[in-house]
Amino acid sequence: MKPLETVYWIKFAFGFVAALVCLGYAVAAYGTPLPSNGQASLFFNSMSIAVIVYVLSYYVVKAAFKGKVAKPSKLLTTGIGIYFLSWIVFYIMFFTAYSRI
Repeated sequence: MKPLETVYWIKFAFGFVAALVCLGYAVAAYGTPLPSNGQASLFFNSMSIAVIVYVLSYYVVKAAFKGKVAKPSKLLTTGIGIYFLSWIVFYIMFFTAYSRI
C-alpha cells in the first residue's frame, strides 16, 4: 500500500476511536441514562472532541510518515473526509445503541 493510502485508513480508524471517546465523554458527563434534553450541547462538545482527536491524529501520522511522502502538507488533508464521516457514523451508531440499553 502507498503511504497516503495507509494514512487514509489510519484516519478512518481514528474516526472510530474518536466516536468511542465521545461516547465515553457523554456517559461520564451526563450519566446513565443519557438525558433527552441538552442533545445540542452534547453534540457540539462531541464535535469539539472529534476535532481535537483529528489534530492529535495529524501529529501521530506526521511523526510516522514525514519522510515517506513528497509533500508533508498532504498529511493534513489526506483522510479528513473519511475521518469525519466515520466519526459521525460510528458516533450515531454508538449513541443510539447505548441509548437503547
